[in-house]
Amino acid sequence: MDVFYQHTVVFRMSEVQVLGDLDGTVERGDEILTPEALEFLAGLHDKFAGTRDELLEARKGKREAAKRTGRLDFLPDTKEIRESDWRVADAPPALRDRRVEITGPTDRKMTINALNSGAKVWLADFEDANTPHWANVVGGQVNLRDAIRGDISLESNGKSYALKDDVEHATIVVRPRGWHLDERNLTFGGRKGVGALVDFGLYFFHNVRALLAADKGPYFYLPKMESHLEARLWNDVFSHAEKELGIEHGTIRATVLIETIPAAFEMEEILYELREHASGLNAGRWDYLFSVIKYFRDAGEKFVLPDRNSVTMTAPFMRAYTELLVRTCHKRGAFAIGGMAAFIPSKDPETNKGAFEKVHADKAREAGDGFDGSWVAHPGMVDICREEFDKVLGDKPNQLGRKREEVSVTADELLDVAATEGAATAAGLRAAVDVGVRYIASWLGGNGAAAIHNLMEDAATAEISRSQVWQWVKNGTTLDDGQQVTEALVRSTLDEAKKELAEVVPAELLEQAVELFEQVALAEQFADFLTLPAYEKIK
Repeated sequence: MDVFYQHTVVFRMSEVQVLGDLDGTVERGDEILTPEALEFLAGLHDKFAGTRDELLEARKGKREAAKRTGRLDFLPDTKEIRESDWRVADAPPALRDRRVEITGPTDRKMTINALNSGAKVWLADFEDANTPHWANVVGGQVNLRDAIRGDISLESNGKSYALKDDVEHATIVVRPRGWHLDERNLTFGGRKGVGALVDFGLYFFHNVRALLAADKGPYFYLPKMESHLEARLWNDVFSHAEKELGIEHGTIRATVLIETIPAAFEMEEILYELREHASGLNAGRWDYLFSVIKYFRDAGEKFVLPDRNSVTMTAPFMRAYTELLVRTCHKRGAFAIGGMAAFIPSKDPETNKGAFEKVHADKAREAGDGFDGSWVAHPGMVDICREEFDKVLGDKPNQLGRKREEVSVTADELLDVAATEGAATAAGLRAAVDVGVRYIASWLGGNGAAAIHNLMEDAATAEISRSQVWQWVKNGTTLDDGQQVTEALVRSTLDEAKKELAEVVPAELLEQAVELFEQVALAEQFADFLTLPAYEKIK
């Protein structure tokens, strides 16, 4: 290989350009973006980027079919997979007990706090809880590399942070970006990098041997997939990466987030495609609701949701989704991981009391339903989650033995949005605009995990907020106060929010956030992901 100048390297496969600033913006970036690591990334892109593009294009055709029919169904061509006898690979020791998982971005403070939290797993997030500023993308890799080697500390605002010796550190499970996101600061043969391949490739290349030496990985969470063919692509990526670095096949393990409505109809097929690398499935909330709206935005009133906060995991269509997920996982020897407790402990005891009761109830429901573990967003919620799962699990590491064979879920039950209780309210509209604008401003400023109203919010919050507003406008939904949701009403609500937030959000970020929220909530054509136009706005 020949180095032509600092930021361009030509390999036998393709030219790689590093367009991000390595000299000041990204401290220690040269330790991550080595010629060897870039060559590994080039190999991934040469082999898989084209397939990724084809699969993204295939999403459009599937959505158009759903638009014509107003429904989805289980795939007739893969019936044999659903009815045949197979199981995923046995879990490695570090992933057999997942009763509490904490999530968060890969900044240095969060890395240390998550590993010290007492949770069994840390979802180290390059996706929804991370703004893909170049400094975050590369800096997160630096932090993970240091943490895996036990050499991470931080001095910040007069406080010292370091790994504790008296706790079992959480197992790291990295969530790369979804297939739809590019990385503009790296190009391969003149085309933008695939964010998922960049995040996965850099982490795997630099850490696989250290992780294996510690019996702690490499493990991944895979987001935003819409089909088993996208899971097949990930499986091919894993197999290629293992072979390239001389790692035993099947070493990588992946948990898939079933956070899109088409993926809910392909749970078994997704596990099947990844079966040599699969670890489990996760049931989320906001992204799943966002996907339901996105997929059936043209299907009329029967798919119009009430206020987002009133759509709980006990709504009939959400209940069908979670029951099917547990049944599918345990049928195939995979772990079922529950959704997020986003609450952040407050200084107000009364606020905490009510929130803690809700978290206890939510985690008790999940443990009772057969989930093997669940998510929290703050170290202060770890003990609550553990307590509820301990009541059910006792000394057992998981509930794989609970097959849930009594569960039988139909396509109609997964699509029964109309049975959801609740109403569209004026307060709900204001809350969607307020939280959406607050989060977008935070994201644009570089913080993808934003504390808003005692909740830790990520990109999924903004997605459900703006998509719900879009849905209400397009369907002329009437609110509880008699107002019809129109573009004029949304703009008026945005103006009010802008005035209210002027004292707490920097003016430049607020202006951009309001503009972007209006763009994705009121555009004639629905934007698939708000992070796509948002990415164009960050420096």
